[in-house]
Amino acid sequence: MIIVDDLFVRPFVSILDSIHALALEEMYDVGEIQNQLKENRLFYELGERSEEEYERRKAELEEELRIAESAHEQLRNKQIRVRQ
Repeated sequence: MIIVDDLFVRPFVSILDSIHALALEEMYDVGEIQNQLKENRLFYELGERSEEEYERRKAELEEELRIAESAHEQLRNKQIRVRQ
């Protein structure tokens, strides 16, 4: 049974782990969130956003950034895995 598991199941789980990691990296793109924070600040400075809208969007993006950084940290530490 162990041989069958090693030959058929583990490669499949390994592929799923790789796909899962790529999906999380795409979903939690730290660079993109940082760019959105800069864009939000620029729109505020140019007068295209009110202070309330700027602050609301800034808070949303900072929370997204915190979550994204946490997800990337877990990926680096191999704490996020596909369950068998």
